[in-house]
Amino acid sequence: MKLEEIKVCVMRVGGTNCDSETQRAFQELGVQAETLHVNELIKRRNLLDYQVLVFPGGFSFGDYVRSGVIFARWLSAKLDKEIETFVDEGRPILGICNGFQILVEYGLLPGLEGVSTYPEATLTTNEPQGFKCQWVYLKHENKGKCAFTNKIPAGKVVRMPIAHGEGRLLFPKEKEQEMLAKLNNNDMVVFRYCDKNGNIADGKYPANPNGSFYDIAGICNRDGNIFGLMPHPERAMYWWQQPDWTRQQQMLQYGDGKLIFQSIIDNLTKKC
Repeated sequence: MKLEEIKVCVMRVGGTNCDSETQRAFQELGVQAETLHVNELIKRRNLLDYQVLVFPGGFSFGDYVRSGVIFARWLSAKLDKEIETFVDEGRPILGICNGFQILVEYGLLPGLEGVSTYPEATLTTNEPQGFKCQWVYLKHENKGKCAFTNKIPAGKVVRMPIAHGEGRLLFPKEKEQEMLAKLNNNDMVVFRYCDKNGNIADGKYPANPNGSFYDIAGICNRDGNIFGLMPHPERAMYWWQQPDWTRQQQMLQYGDGKLIFQSIIDNLTKKC
């Protein structure tokens, strides 16, 4: 597929944020990207005109009930067939922060056995409680399955910001170890919280800012084409977005967030 043929849909509703930044990140790398309200997609029935679907961050529908659940149920009711086809064809789907919550609530992640009827996990209230807005370090744990991170070497430490109040990934207590084993065995763990030297947080705050199980910050499905993460790569796209840019003598043009967007673009351009 040629670079200019790739079309990215950034889907938004009331309460979504960072949709423009996410659109710009893709456009910066030479592909077509547009932000569309979900009602436009329902009206046009044209979701399948796009090669990549993105659910950006924010607080969709005010995060009433719990984060992401209303948007997920709305999608299931109004765009279920289109999303089912999108998934069946292996097209990439990215969920950032609130987008990750939406993918979990919809049943697209973790996706151990495909799309689940009911959520297999939850992204719930931070521990310690409170909205966390800070830069974090992430260790790339994936060995190459995730299409959104295969430009990042395994073990590499990257830095991105978080901004959430409900980012603690949990599984049912009685299935916790079973599900963790499946995630690890199928190369579905993508990012884990760590310190700047790459030492896994081991549940300790502030390296793990929300108490997420196994220090998980991002996971993909079994096929590697659906990826959700709590940190915001679009807020780490450029060098000037980094918190210490004025103290650095030399910096690259881009931040670590670019690696997420570049990875999926490169994957698509390699396909015939």
